[in-house]
Amino acid sequence: MSSLRNAVARPTHKERAQPLERQKWGLLEKKKDYTLRARDHNEKRRKLKTLRQKAADRNPDEFYFGMMSTKTGANGAKLGDRGNRVLSQDVAKLLKTQDAGYLRTVAQKVRKERERLEEGIVIEEKEVRVLKGESGKKKGHTVFVGSKDEQEGFQPDEWFDTSAEGLNKTYNRPRRQSEVASEEEVADGQPETSTQRRPQRVMDAELKAIKEERALRKKRQREQEARHIRLEAVKARERDLLTAEQALADQRAKMANNVGGVNKAGVKFKVRERKR
Repeated sequence: MSSLRNAVARPTHKERAQPLERQKWGLLEKKKDYTLRARDHNEKRRKLKTLRQKAADRNPDEFYFGMMSTKTGANGAKLGDRGNRVLSQDVAKLLKTQDAGYLRTVAQKVRKERERLEEGIVIEEKEVRVLKGESGKKKGHTVFVGSKDEQEGFQPDEWFDTSAEGLNKTYNRPRRQSEVASEEEVADGQPETSTQRRPQRVMDAELKAIKEERALRKKRQREQEARHIRLEAVKARERDLLTAEQALADQRAKMANNVGGVNKAGVKFKVRERKR
């Protein structure tokens, strides 16, 4: 009967998957996963128990000759010899010279990047002109240009489309087009009224131009802030490189006995100079 029972194909029983409401907790642990985790946990418990027992049975007066050639760190860990060969003085000087050359090259590259960012920020942040208001307070508009040539050739009356008298106003600044239209109406004998409205398409075009100018100004401001952040990061990297280069130069000078310093015992010393 047993052989006949094994000959019949039986269905494979599968473990259920993680329910939908518990998918946030990750995959559902299966029996094989639990078996591996439990076996690893029990193995670690046995090792910890063995180490505790060895520590409890340790002889405080224990000694062996290996203690003479090894040291113990501040946390009690054993500091053994890793087999590293001590370099000679000449080889160490050569390696430090190569390190100094690398630091100098990277610092020069970072310095050029810093200068390029500073030049871009100066051109971008340069205020073209500050217009004073009628009340005497320093009110005005800031216009951003793309280059220094545009800044020098900037004409505020053409930019704001107004006369020299209208530049002193910070709001309700009269336009040249409206002034010309008013003069033509007066010449034709039509009365000039302040309630007369301009065509809707002209107002829509001006509103669209104002929105585009505001969007462009916000975009330039975001780019300017990002450039400032990048500049600060480049300056910090340049300072770190210069500090590392200076520290390496001090090490090379101490190795060549050109400068003084502090020895391992904390005693200050300086190089003896030949009397002149």
